[in-house]
Amino acid sequence: MTQTSTQTTTYTTTDIEAVVRRITADILMIASSTGAVTEANALKWANDIELLAKNGYLNYVDLTLLSNNVEQKATRFYVNESGTLANDRPGDARWPKVTEPRLRIVLSYHDTYDQQARDKLAGKMKESWTTSYDDISHSRLTQSGGREYSSNGYGMQRKDYIQ
Repeated sequence: MTQTSTQTTTYTTTDIEAVVRRITADILMIASSTGAVTEANALKWANDIELLAKNGYLNYVDLTLLSNNVEQKATRFYVNESGTLANDRPGDARWPKVTEPRLRIVLSYHDTYDQQARDKLAGKMKESWTTSYDDISHSRLTQSGGREYSSNGYGMQRKDYIQ
């Protein structure tokens, strides 16, 4: 006897918007609690994350709090289209105030985000993103918890890193 099953997940841009709203809430909480960037800057980042996600280019978003250029805390949001993630509420994203705070954000995108794709989104992006060569492995930090955000088949899995 042989059994097979197929799982199909579908989602719309409205689903992506719902998930990115949760990511945006986290980013705003992090920006506010650390004082490292303004709310206006955080909203620019969120705009660009949503554009990349809606166009299928986003792989993950990595956000790191540095103090005197030393990692203190980090979060990575991985795109997940499996349709298997839970739908947690945003939260648990209050980060400490540190001396000389800096928030570093790195957006990872798929190979399909080529020059033609960049030209297509150029007038809509709020930030001028450049290539990062920073080590974002968070080897000085330990993975600890996270959250899952989803709407229908689209989701993002948040993984948190602490000292």
